[in-house]
Amino acid sequence: MTPRGPAGAAPHDAYPQGIRINLHQFVWQAVQVFLVGLVIGMERTVLPVVAVRDFGVPKSSFLYLLSFVISFGLVKGALNFVAGRLSERIGRKTVLVLGWLAAIPIPLLIFFARSWWWIVAANLFLGVNQGFAWSMTVTSKVDITRAEQRGLATGINEFAGYAAVGLAGLATAWLAQRVGPREALLGFASVVIALALLSALLFVRETLPWARAERHRHASGTHSGPRPRFAAGLSEHPTSRQVFAYVSFGHPTFSALCQAGVANKVADTLLWVLFPLYLHGHGLGLVQVGWVTGLYGLSWGGSQLWTGPLSDRIGRKRPVVAGLWLLAAGVACAVLVRGFAAWLASAVVMGVGMALLYPNLIASVADIAHPSWRSSALGTYRYWRDTGYAIGAVVLGLVAQARGAIEPAFWVSAAWLLAAGAWVLLRAQETHPGLPARQARTGARL
Repeated sequence: MTPRGPAGAAPHDAYPQGIRINLHQFVWQAVQVFLVGLVIGMERTVLPVVAVRDFGVPKSSFLYLLSFVISFGLVKGALNFVAGRLSERIGRKTVLVLGWLAAIPIPLLIFFARSWWWIVAANLFLGVNQGFAWSMTVTSKVDITRAEQRGLATGINEFAGYAAVGLAGLATAWLAQRVGPREALLGFASVVIALALLSALLFVRETLPWARAERHRHASGTHSGPRPRFAAGLSEHPTSRQVFAYVSFGHPTFSALCQAGVANKVADTLLWVLFPLYLHGHGLGLVQVGWVTGLYGLSWGGSQLWTGPLSDRIGRKRPVVAGLWLLAAGVACAVLVRGFAAWLASAVVMGVGMALLYPNLIASVADIAHPSWRSSALGTYRYWRDTGYAIGAVVLGLVAQARGAIEPAFWVSAAWLLAAGAWVLLRAQETHPGLPARQARTGARL
């Protein structure tokens, strides 16, 4: 006998998917990712600029400066995969709460830091927080929304997160000038973490039952809407090693998406650490630097409100390729132009490029991953994407240090992005469940 859910409904009928019907929970997940974005955004303007003054980092030691990004990227990348796999066993909400508990030491380590290595240690905890908490906001939204809404859902999710990154960069730059950088980051982060942990415990629901209900509908043939084009080649319940190898290397579309994720985080590493230094070295003050980096984050975040829905209409592949190439153009322009207004314009170009590719890479992975291992597939993609922070920090740090200047790192990043876009164009297939229409109707599998 089939177990019954509330009011006599079968369990898979008790968890309908859709943004409107799950709006209350969708909004709380957006609040969570906004708070996650505030935590990482608080570092974006203040720490790179004050590293020399407050922590004794030599101006020419780019690799040493980037060490805090290396630690963050390695931990966040690994924890993304762990979070995805763990959430399929103990639930999304539990992993989210663990992520916020891991954030508690971050402001304390920054405030009491006696050397730059304390900042590196703080970013280990930041990596755990981001790997667990941000991953779960994405996974939970995908759980409760329909396949044809995933571009919109991931666009809203990443809008909330990266708008918060931009706002936090600007807010902490303003606070740092008034109360000092350590005091600003301590007060700002402590309030954000407290609010996030409290709201996660009180208002966020577990969304794993939605994923299980979706899997049941596909298995029983009761699924309605566009037929997903799940990637063939894995069983319904693969091992962790099987999922990781398949998504990383075994499937051409998945692997193309993973390398594109690496490329976008290489560029974000440049813009996180070296771009503020570049601007400061060309005469901009801390608040002006905050405006440029903040506008980059706000453009990235705000534009995802239309780039995500755009991919629901025209497919994922074209926005991803366009985004990689537009981001490359913005990175190149940043070193070709001069003046505060011109750098603001280049920040907008880079932000829009990021917005075109960022949510749609996530939606692409979610499109073709089976619900039973979708969280693990997203975790694998996010592993490679966020390990791009560490890869970018090492490569760009070595390039800048070898040349004794920051500009060559911009050119390496631009070339990397151009190549990544070509890889997606040539190797990835369209993943949207409704596009192309002929393949969707015949149930074509990638």
